[in-house]
Amino acid sequence: MNLTWGSIEGAIELGLLYALMALGVYITFRILDFPDLTVDGSFTTGGAIAAVMISNDFSPWLACLAAMAGGMVAGACTGLLHTKGKINGLLSGILMMIALYSINMRILGAPNKSIMGMDNPFSGEHVMIIIIVVVLVFKIMLDLFMKTDIGLALRATGDNKRMIRSFGANTDVTTIVGVSLSNGLVALSGAFIAQQSGFADITMGIGMIVIGLASVIIGEAILGARTVFWATLAAVVGSIIYRIVVAIALQVEWFDTSDLKLITAVIVIISLVFPTMQRSMKQKSLARKRTEELMGSSSQQAKGGM
Repeated sequence: MNLTWGSIEGAIELGLLYALMALGVYITFRILDFPDLTVDGSFTTGGAIAAVMISNDFSPWLACLAAMAGGMVAGACTGLLHTKGKINGLLSGILMMIALYSINMRILGAPNKSIMGMDNPFSGEHVMIIIIVVVLVFKIMLDLFMKTDIGLALRATGDNKRMIRSFGANTDVTTIVGVSLSNGLVALSGAFIAQQSGFADITMGIGMIVIGLASVIIGEAILGARTVFWATLAAVVGSIIYRIVVAIALQVEWFDTSDLKLITAVIVIISLVFPTMQRSMKQKSLARKRTEELMGSSSQQAKGGM
């Protein structure tokens, strides 16, 4: 294993770029409790829009905003299919993901598009500082949004739709807004990744939903999710840790780069199983302690009776 600071720094940089995608996944899976598979398509949409605009001499930041807008439109379509079309949430995401494959191919005009050598925020100095600032800005904006009326309605929709409907809130609107915002962040992450890697590819979004879930689960296992602030911070930290773990795993001699998807699956399985095992062990420990206390009190009563 030959792990250097450069590879760790690269993993942290990638983790921060993917953190925006993890925040998007957090909105749908944790806040809305909506199984949105649009992510795999909208991530590519963001990268495709950014790559095409940058190659046509548009500002990289303007390209990022356009990419985010494209992702929000894709998310809104998924939300509309689910709420107005009355299609199952999981199926809505799958249908939109399939449709986005063709749309993304239309945007790119080819299976991939290179923007290598073109100016972007990741081609100069102080790249890490720029990435940290961007991620923190979006994290804080999301935290503040969740404290607004529509943000609170969004959180309530995920907790109990019937209850929030009884207060006169339109859960269809909050669902559409939530899924749209989620995919906007995912597409923005895709735009940043395309600029950082120097190209956009039609397959770049495959497996993003699994990576996003892994990031959220790992972060929550470490930091918890007591409040929205800690939950969004957990998603960011989880994304960084996930990338560091992948970087370490790829340094193992008998792992190849082609094993990345397998490593991802193993990390997700461990992330899902470990908290469950931890809770189970804690419950068994509490039950054993309670049994010992009951047995102790019973023996004392028996002695007192004698």
